[in-house]
Amino acid sequence: MALLLKNRGAVLILMFNLFLVFTGIGLVIPIMPKFMEILGITGGIIGLLVAAFSLTQLLFSPLAGRLADSFGRKKMIVIGLIVFAISEGLFGLASSPFLLFVSRMLGGISAAMIMPAVMAYAADITTKEERATGMGYINAAITTGFIIGPGIGGYIAEFGIRVPFYCAAVAGIIAACITWLILQESLPAKEALSDSASHVKQPSSLLLQLRYAYREPYFLSLIIVFVMTFGLANFETVFGLFVDHKFGFEPKDIAFIITFGSIAGAVVQVTAFSWILNRFGEKRVISTCLLFAGLFIVLTLFVHKFWMIFAVTFIIFLAIDILRPAISTQLSMVAKDQQGYVAGLNSAFTSLGNIVGPIIAGFLFDLDINYPYILACIILIVSFFLSLRDKKSSSLQKAAS
Repeated sequence: MALLLKNRGAVLILMFNLFLVFTGIGLVIPIMPKFMEILGITGGIIGLLVAAFSLTQLLFSPLAGRLADSFGRKKMIVIGLIVFAISEGLFGLASSPFLLFVSRMLGGISAAMIMPAVMAYAADITTKEERATGMGYINAAITTGFIIGPGIGGYIAEFGIRVPFYCAAVAGIIAACITWLILQESLPAKEALSDSASHVKQPSSLLLQLRYAYREPYFLSLIIVFVMTFGLANFETVFGLFVDHKFGFEPKDIAFIITFGSIAGAVVQVTAFSWILNRFGEKRVISTCLLFAGLFIVLTLFVHKFWMIFAVTFIIFLAIDILRPAISTQLSMVAKDQQGYVAGLNSAFTSLGNIVGPIIAGFLFDLDINYPYILACIILIVSFFLSLRDKKSSSLQKAAS
């Protein structure tokens, strides 16, 4: 813990940046049902909006991961924050679906620039023993952003449905300035050049990286990332629409459920996540969380009272909030000197799931509001069995060695 404490200022800045970005992303959740009414768009368009964000994130993530290894973590984070600010401001100004799509695509680019750089930075300043703790802190910032984002979006929207996005744009510029002035680069110049040379051997294009990813020892983990993200996207994309249509919830009601349903996840990530991973291991934690998420998502279809919706959502968010950093930690452990590259692949496979999942969820929602959650349950159970296979294959490899 000594190294992590020594770099606590850098960790705090990284946490603040991710908190800000994911707060901006979360703003849209309680507001989208009202946007549907104002702009006359369907659930299918909502799914395409989410997919547009993830598509640009997918296309840019591998390049951003390599640039984080050669160009520097700090520069990528600062540029990403500026792009984020532009995307949020544009979303606030948008009066047509076209501008919403442009805004979401810019947002995807910003996320692709920030995420691999932040994950690589965290790996730079932590030892293997501290890695789970560091990833727990980083992912706690992501979770907290998702918690605060819908709350801010739901309550500030009372002053105007576009006001939250203007606030996010201003905050993005402030965060970029703070990062540029205070954060120190974690990758020394010589090491950056060395890493750059080593990555020449890596596939240079996105398609080649995805094509040859099967050769890597962590390929099955990447498949789990994709399938898991696909299932979770089905749940998250239509949650606000689901409770709006089924129960008539207002933005404040949606914000309340998401905010308090996710708080436990952030607390666990900061206080107990490292102990959980050290006690049970990444693979067992991943399998358990996938199973619980799948089962409780399908329970959402059978609850009718507000407190029951709150309780079921609470368990789902808790499972998700432990699951994501567990997978990130598992991948960082096998990345060795390719932290940026592997973080980029992780982001790319996540984006693939976030492209396919929301599109299908949106159009399924237009057919029947229950269909996306049925599919999400099936997909997460499939991910659960894949994770069991991954655990078995790893055990066999250890025995062979």
